[in-house]
Amino acid sequence: MHINWLINVKQFSEKSTNSGRAPHALMLVGVPGIGKRSAAVWLARKRLELPVDAFPVYPLNAAHHADLHWVRPAEGRKTISIDQIRGLVSELSLTSYEGVAKVAVVEPAEVMTINAANSLLKTLEEPAGDTLIILVVDKHGSLPATIYSRCQHLKLTVPREEEALAWLKEVDSRVEWPSILRAAGGAPLAAIGALEQAVQAETMADEFYAIGSGKFGPLDIAAKWSKYEPDFVLAWLSRQVQQLIANKVAGTDSDAISSGLNSVMNTIDSRNLFCYLDMINRLKNQSPGSFNLQLTLEGLLIDWSQRLESLYVSEG
Repeated sequence: MHINWLINVKQFSEKSTNSGRAPHALMLVGVPGIGKRSAAVWLARKRLELPVDAFPVYPLNAAHHADLHWVRPAEGRKTISIDQIRGLVSELSLTSYEGVAKVAVVEPAEVMTINAANSLLKTLEEPAGDTLIILVVDKHGSLPATIYSRCQHLKLTVPREEEALAWLKEVDSRVEWPSILRAAGGAPLAAIGALEQAVQAETMADEFYAIGSGKFGPLDIAAKWSKYEPDFVLAWLSRQVQQLIANKVAGTDSDAISSGLNSVMNTIDSRNLFCYLDMINRLKNQSPGSFNLQLTLEGLLIDWSQRLESLYVSEG
């Protein structure tokens, strides 16, 4: 699908081409979920003289090309390291494989370490040959001023609500998008992500209850959940347990969690719930790469399957 609200990306490209002043360092700035990465792919394909649609497209369709270098945090990491940037700089110093151009996309650029950002400065200012470096920025103001000053900026904005809703309706006409879009700050791609996580969360609630009631085994569910985003899983678990504690203290059930979880809650000592929440929150504050998610979830869900009896004090 065309991301039509990114018309300024198309206009920018046409103006740069017509003027003969294509940038060598471009910063795409805007809130998450408006299509910056799709815009980066579209601009990269244009510079490499590959076929492109009229507009950037969803879902993201990254080109596989010898002269396109994509840099993001390594698996399990939250930052882009100096070694990654040094490797990129080395690649960009070489001659283009196809003889057209070289393109690098760094995203999200604000997670580069200070040393990584500093090692990119000279290349941003004086890239070798016909090179385009695209920095995708989700949080404006999070990079050193020296990085900002060496880039041409292109700000991408959220579309009008009517335009966004019409586009989302084409994605899935069965969904009631208005409230989801507003919760996502008006960013259509963020709304799609929120919907996907809402569906995941609903399934997870059923599975969490089924483990507590002995219907599902904790190891199978841990293996399934380990394929989700660690931050999402741990944040969801934390919210569930917080709600269970609030209900336990108040002596009430809640519509915010499933009736099955409410019934399991009534068999668990509240002190054990507090200990369980503390365990989850300590994990939330760790870097995802510092622990094995599947093994961690196995431990948490085994405790849950045993009604947390070993954490603090047994009931009775």
